[in-house]
Amino acid sequence: MDSDDIAPIAILMDELRSEDVQLRLNAIHSIPTIALALGPDRARDELVPFLQDSIDDEDEVLLALAEELGRNFEQYIGGSEYAHLLLAPLENLSSVEETLVRDKAAESITKIAAVLSNAQIEEYCIPLLKRLSGAEWFTSRTSSAALYPAVYDRVPTAIQDDLRKGYAALGSDDTPMVRRAAAKWLGPLLLKFSDPHILSDALPIYRRLESDDQDSVRLLTVEDLIAIAGKLKQSEIKEQLLKQIRHSISDKSWRVRYMAATHFNELAKAVGKEITREELIGQYVQLLKDNEAEVRTAASSQIPGFSELLEKEVILARIVPCVRDLSQDSSQHVRAALAMQISGLAPLLGRESTIEHLLPLFLQLLKDDFPEVRLNIISKLEIVNNVIGIELLSENLLPAIVELAEDKSWRVRQAIIEYIPPLAKQLGKPFFDEQLGNLCMSWLGDTVYSIREAAIVNLKNLTDVFGVDWSRSAIVPKVMGMGQHPNYLFRMTTVQAITIIMPSLNLDIVRSEIIESLLQLASDPIPNIRFNVAKSLEVLLSAYGNTSEGEAFVQQRILPVLEQQKNDQDADVRYFAARALQKVAVAT
Repeated sequence: MDSDDIAPIAILMDELRSEDVQLRLNAIHSIPTIALALGPDRARDELVPFLQDSIDDEDEVLLALAEELGRNFEQYIGGSEYAHLLLAPLENLSSVEETLVRDKAAESITKIAAVLSNAQIEEYCIPLLKRLSGAEWFTSRTSSAALYPAVYDRVPTAIQDDLRKGYAALGSDDTPMVRRAAAKWLGPLLLKFSDPHILSDALPIYRRLESDDQDSVRLLTVEDLIAIAGKLKQSEIKEQLLKQIRHSISDKSWRVRYMAATHFNELAKAVGKEITREELIGQYVQLLKDNEAEVRTAASSQIPGFSELLEKEVILARIVPCVRDLSQDSSQHVRAALAMQISGLAPLLGRESTIEHLLPLFLQLLKDDFPEVRLNIISKLEIVNNVIGIELLSENLLPAIVELAEDKSWRVRQAIIEYIPPLAKQLGKPFFDEQLGNLCMSWLGDTVYSIREAAIVNLKNLTDVFGVDWSRSAIVPKVMGMGQHPNYLFRMTTVQAITIIMPSLNLDIVRSEIIESLLQLASDPIPNIRFNVAKSLEVLLSAYGNTSEGEAFVQQRILPVLEQQKNDQDADVRYFAARALQKVAVAT
């Protein structure tokens, strides 16, 4: 064997022994390249054993190794028939102390199991799983839980029986971390169980974990509950699960109740409409009235989804009173969550009930002290509009919207701006001009740049909604008038507005209304304005320079100005002018 053959693995060994963590990290990321250089045979015989023996003491390096071995690494050692060789180094990594490394190792073992044949699973994965499950140190047992779902349905019935017993042992392990892992992976595992084994095996494991003395274990069983409910018949759910559902929803730990509230819609869909209407309405109301704000916030996020499963009369009788209370909740986060979801009730209640019960709450939330609450209501108004119609919406909510347009929080002003085009479409030109026209122009002079930018995009969108003739009379004169303003920021806004709006206009408007003022700004004393004019002229070339009429206009009016700017004293102006001229040269 000559020195060239030894080189790749020798270099890797040297780098992995380096004191510099970054060098060791780079070495790990280069193992696919080294494996490629060695070829499949030597990668199997030399590289894999070396990786198995060289367990680093730095978690970051171990994490990178666990990740690399799961990235189709089997293709470098001869394909899936040899993929089982990668299990040994990953088994070592599954036992280390750092959780991130163990999780990544388990994930990579799962990926490798997917490419192994059933015979390989039985020969190599099952012994590995048994070693990890029965290991003395809890880290190995914790990692083993994640591997059961990957192999369970790939092995014969006799081994499946052993695996269920092994998993049950994890569910009653002395170490809370192992029981947490068992609770986390029970859901994915039981989806692979046959129906009889759900009742005989999955249910006892779930019940043991659901009554665990550690809330960190119990909170993970909420998703297991949903998975089990999805596999059982209605009669079986009533008989076997109702007690556990009540336990989770009224658990003494708020973290468990929070998980139940977060997944409540999934639970309701899993148990079906009949049980939801008989049993879960009271439980849900209980969560909406919980004494912990985090639980009420999570429950509020489920309101429209849960209400879809109920009759309209039940929503009005049970859910709407809770919504009314939540709209005055002491926690701003609860009110913000409610504001995001409340509009989803409008289609379920219909026009009359929305006007009677929800409209006052919208108005109240639009005037909330907390900006996020106002923001969330505004972002969902379109749903309400579709139910109650624009006339009522504008009559009741428009004054509040106009007030919010001058809100002290710029994010609220920005949300209002983004809502304007769809609102304008529904209001129609006359109403819009009368109520909101001046408001849209006033945003161009806002002190916050993001608002001025959003206001410009808004004008372009309005042009697309109402057409170029409306834009010619309502927008262009006001925008061009700002070009004469003594404050350079207003003049800058004019140039930026023209750049954005111009492609939506036509050459006639550009020639008669815009170009004169724009070319005057080409010699503005402020360099930022001059180079923005050059950028604007470049957009004009792209939009109109490809017709014969537009070409003549470019030659007569635009090119002389760009030639002049090409010799400007400011480097940025020269750069953007040259870029625009280059575009002309390419086009011609």
